[in-house]
Amino acid sequence: MVLKLEKFRADDFQLYYSLVNNEQVMAMITERALEFDEAKKDFEKIISFNSRDPLLGYYKILEKDNLEFIGLGKLELEDLEKKEAELGYMILPQYWGKGIASTISLTLIELAKLNTSIDKLYAIIDPKNGPSRKVLTKNGFKHKEYLEYEGLPGEILELKMKQIN
Repeated sequence: MVLKLEKFRADDFQLYYSLVNNEQVMAMITERALEFDEAKKDFEKIISFNSRDPLLGYYKILEKDNLEFIGLGKLELEDLEKKEAELGYMILPQYWGKGIASTISLTLIELAKLNTSIDKLYAIIDPKNGPSRKVLTKNGFKHKEYLEYEGLPGEILELKMKQIN
């Protein structure tokens, strides 16, 4: 399957909501599906963030030929001082186990390489999410620490960009 990334636009809320309102997708992220108002508020932040940088942001993952929506990929740099960007992805369940997470992770790493201010990528996963850990470690991420993130168990994995450039 050939994939395409496009930044989310203001008229893409329903696609985003189809992900975050899916209990299977959110089981390893927030442990619950997001309600409409909460998702709408988060989506407004995504659209604002997407306007800040041409490379960084939240992307729709699409099947290249028919533009079918598959999920979300993100590169988010919250603090310019730290020079660390978060890599993340969410994929609709019908696309799990097809290598899409690996492909998207590699694509996002390549995008991050183009932004020379990024020294490190990190990903936050549920410690029970073995498939995501496997995808990330296969792409060079190393375990950094376990912690509580927004009240939930989390594991941070990181990739030092200078080692892969």
